[in-house]
Amino acid sequence: MSSLKKIGLLLLMVLGVGSISFAQTIPSPMSPPRLVNDFTSLLSQQEQAQLEQKLRNYADTTSTQIYIVTVNSFDGQDKAAYAAMMGEQWKIGQKGKNNGILLLIKPTNNEGKGEVFIATGYGMEEKVTDAMSRRIIEKQILPAFRSNQFYSGLDAATTTIIKLSSGTYKGDKKGKEGGVFGGILFFGLLALMLFLASRRGGGGKTYSSTGSSLPFWLMAGAAGSSFGNFSSGGGSFGGGGFSGGGGGSFGGGGAGGSW
Repeated sequence: MSSLKKIGLLLLMVLGVGSISFAQTIPSPMSPPRLVNDFTSLLSQQEQAQLEQKLRNYADTTSTQIYIVTVNSFDGQDKAAYAAMMGEQWKIGQKGKNNGILLLIKPTNNEGKGEVFIATGYGMEEKVTDAMSRRIIEKQILPAFRSNQFYSGLDAATTTIIKLSSGTYKGDKKGKEGGVFGGILFFGLLALMLFLASRRGGGGKTYSSTGSSLPFWLMAGAAGSSFGNFSSGGGSFGGGGFSGGGGGSFGGGGAGGSW
């Protein structure tokens, strides 16, 4: 099942690159580099600063990078593919550790309903599993977002993600799936995607710009099924430092929702 999903994600990325220069729809990180990139002004300056300090403190002590990014549009792309491409381009996480997490939000606007996706680098997939990401979205993010409590939802979600990432609670482990055949398909599609991107040429547009124990609902879900599994055996956010730097592919693990 997971092999089919990750192949589907790669196909979405390939089609995006080949048809509308998918890579050019991804905004460049804000300058100076930061972990909270609010392109939509969803949060107040104070709320952005509080989340930034929280995530930066965690990154400084663990090297794990958790990004919060808001955009006005996915430019017609699937949110999972958009998040995976952003993780690839921004090189979130540390090279060799693949320890990046992206919390991507598109608020409700004239393009449609609000959407959110938690994307995990390959090195984080066994700590912040797809099932756990789904529960964070359903139990913490969406209830808050439906009441326009965006900071509250993001604060609660990042606290839970930090606890999972730190091993405060170990989520369900995913079984090994796909085998050699799945790996061949993955890398074959990845090579096709890179080939199409090189033929298109050009780069992305530049846009100016911890507490109590984990809740019961999260622990109870540990043995549940995995949701939205797009993981790949060789994926990573790659890079180092808040502005990225270095290579690596993006695995695509995670889960999404809408309100």
